[in-house]
Amino acid sequence: MRMEPGAQTCGMAPDRGLVSATQRPRQEPGTGTQEGAPGPGAVRARRFLLCLYLVGFLDLFGVSMVVPLLSVHVKSLGASPTVAGIVGSSYGILQLFSSTLVGCWSDVVGRRSSLLVCILFSALGYLLLGASTNVFLFTLARVPAGIFKHTLSISRALLADLVTEEERPVVLGQFNTASSMGFILGPVVGGYLAELDGGFYLTAFVCSSVFVLNAGLVWLFPWSEVKLSGPEDDLPRGWNQALWGKTDSAVQRAASAQATPASPQGTPVSKGPARLPWAEVLATLWGLRSLVLSALWVVFVVRLLMAVAIMLYYSNFVLALEERFGMGPRAAGYLTSCSSALGVLAGFALGPLLRLYGHQSYRLLLHSSVLTSALLLLFASARSLDIAVVCSVLLSFSTAIGRTCITDLQLTVGGVRAGGSLLGMGQSVTAVGRVLAPILSGVAQEVSPCGPPGLGAALGFVAVVIMSRNRPHSGGQGGEELKSE
Repeated sequence: MRMEPGAQTCGMAPDRGLVSATQRPRQEPGTGTQEGAPGPGAVRARRFLLCLYLVGFLDLFGVSMVVPLLSVHVKSLGASPTVAGIVGSSYGILQLFSSTLVGCWSDVVGRRSSLLVCILFSALGYLLLGASTNVFLFTLARVPAGIFKHTLSISRALLADLVTEEERPVVLGQFNTASSMGFILGPVVGGYLAELDGGFYLTAFVCSSVFVLNAGLVWLFPWSEVKLSGPEDDLPRGWNQALWGKTDSAVQRAASAQATPASPQGTPVSKGPARLPWAEVLATLWGLRSLVLSALWVVFVVRLLMAVAIMLYYSNFVLALEERFGMGPRAAGYLTSCSSALGVLAGFALGPLLRLYGHQSYRLLLHSSVLTSALLLLFASARSLDIAVVCSVLLSFSTAIGRTCITDLQLTVGGVRAGGSLLGMGQSVTAVGRVLAPILSGVAQEVSPCGPPGLGAALGFVAVVIMSRNRPHSGGQGGEELKSE
């Protein structure tokens, strides 16, 4: 199967395109004329996107203050290593089952309300974490965050609602860059706060305050200045499935006329009673099954294989450097920080790379996966520290590019109307990888310290073969398939 050109625009009308409107003239579809300087719509869109970048930064900034301290704190509460491991895995298990549901819920009720609810419940979770004085309270505090900590996924779906398909990978890369900056700075602040009296509790309260600040920022967003291609269009609840797959102009005509929604064949159908949000979520997920089985399975299999491959590499990274090259933990930490900084820069390089590839994110994903697999193999077989360091630095770049491309490909194949559901499914797939990677890593380390990255390279090459032999169709058809359910 070969990828077809996108059959529909995703999100904003051409005059509201962010990147192209501010960087180069564009041609109006069907007119042959070029746009001039960016209009007020483009300026408002840029301001909205910058606010979303700040949300991503604050989200990972707050989380990364607390996450490095969790294992130490739960052991200080008297938990055995086994109990600490079970408590730690509970968060991933909750994420596995909640990612798809919350993402689909954001498609049904709208991005604004779902984003606010997720941020506020995450704030509650970290507030309870700051008040936990025993293992039971600590475990209970992880439940709200495990279920509702999906700020980044919903934000990415909102970004997909706002920009065109051509601009989407660049904007997603910039969003990932902003988020990664928060993840780099958060541990520095968290480490400083942890050294004060009651350090963990203070850090958790500060993290909760950051999430409350984030919720206030989302509440104050200039929502009225942008048009969203989702439930935020104020269509009656229950119209979403009937309108999925329509162009943005068709949706706006339906909204302005308040007409009876049309069937997939274009004939009017009677508007039944509105369903409850969770009933519509379940119906939407049921409607997605055929799309996943027919077109998206390639994307999700590739995502799982590449996620496990990278997790295997990181699972014994410090231990492998120490056993193979005698590098201490401090030097390994410096190397990790340097690599993370380069991964941040990958977001800025994504735009030129996509122009070089003719905005074909599938080809870029394929080539970045080949590079990632080759680097994992080279790292596993490296005989000198210099080669291992070069591989580590380049891996952070290739994996950052791959993550953005796989996210964009999910939206391209599945259609932006179901963006929240699709991104939630992607997060659930990654959560499966988090469960599998430690098991595979333990088995591989029994063979050799080079086992985990070597196994990761093998899985990466399997993903490359699958991508080469199965090219998924584009997302215009995905919306039509959903409409026919």
